[in-house]
Amino acid sequence: MLSPNRLEASPGIAVAPGRAECGAFPRTAGAAPRACLPLVLLLLALTPRADSSWWYIGALGARVICDNIPGLVNKQRQLCQRYPDIMQSVGEGAKEWIRECQHQFRHHRWNCSTLDRDHTVFGRVMLRSSREAAFVYAISSAGVVYAITRACSQGELKVCGCDPLKRGRSKDERGEFDWGGCSDNINYGIRFAKAFVDAKEKKVKDARALMNLHNNRCGRMAVKRFLKLECKCHGVSGSCTLRTCWLAMSDFRKTGDYLRKKYNGAIQVTMNQDGTGFTVANKNFRKPTKTDLVYFENSPDYCVMDKSAGSLGTAGRVCSKVSRGTDGCEVMCCGRGYDTTRVTRVTKCECKFHWCCAVRCKECQDTVDVHTCKAPKRAEWLDQT
Repeated sequence: MLSPNRLEASPGIAVAPGRAECGAFPRTAGAAPRACLPLVLLLLALTPRADSSWWYIGALGARVICDNIPGLVNKQRQLCQRYPDIMQSVGEGAKEWIRECQHQFRHHRWNCSTLDRDHTVFGRVMLRSSREAAFVYAISSAGVVYAITRACSQGELKVCGCDPLKRGRSKDERGEFDWGGCSDNINYGIRFAKAFVDAKEKKVKDARALMNLHNNRCGRMAVKRFLKLECKCHGVSGSCTLRTCWLAMSDFRKTGDYLRKKYNGAIQVTMNQDGTGFTVANKNFRKPTKTDLVYFENSPDYCVMDKSAGSLGTAGRVCSKVSRGTDGCEVMCCGRGYDTTRVTRVTKCECKFHWCCAVRCKECQDTVDVHTCKAPKRAEWLDQT
């Protein structure tokens, strides 16, 4: 059984309860001669990995059967079998972080599109070690932490509950307070997420795995960054002579916004010569820290459908005629132009509250112009497929 403070190792599963590292692996015996290392590392960094992911758990809903989830390594499958209730939370977390990813990129050429009934979830776009892949690994890891921590606090899991360390008295800038309520047990969520999500990358031990481990950790730590202290005042007329406080996670949107900024500032890297860390690809840029997202390869432009790159293109995407940003027709449509369709929409309007207790609205019609990106010319499309 898992205690709230420590992950108990299952047979064949080594789970370190300590701090999550950004990812490092030892040199193996019989390594290539030093002169060949740059070429070997380059090949490792660019080697595609066309495999499944635990992300598909989100599509299974209540039908999570560990033996039927494609892409799990042995450690993940054993954790899944041992803790089926936690896997339900992981599935709910997967739906939540995918929605958040699609919200963050709703105005971009790549909009975090998923593929129906595809066990890779995102298709071949994740094969490239791009900044989009970096973001997806970070937000997915964060989603697992968030979902498990929330389930612990809500009493949905047998193996964890409120944070057992938040007991007694403490103080902040406003003075002393008593720990009470139910503090979110985020340390448990982080430990389980690390054991489950990182298991696949630790088994592979290549350049992409090193990148994924780093970004996974950044995602986990992002959730912890937004813990907030919530308090209830006690005393005459709420005078706050005594406070009872607890730690609670912020809305997942804050984590999504934070990781989106990290995506914007993601740092392109290469592996260092001994294969244990990263070196910046451009020496004019600063070295990545533990909170920076890292990637190896430049992204495609996502303008046209390219099956080999997993790009769905932007044909048919809605764009803004007046915006100069990424959602503007000029940028979104890659200079191909756009079509305009006049659409009549019916919305609720002039809503009024009637005692007691109903809100009644009228239906209003509004005619608007909807702009959608033109498809590329056929010859241009054929060049990419």
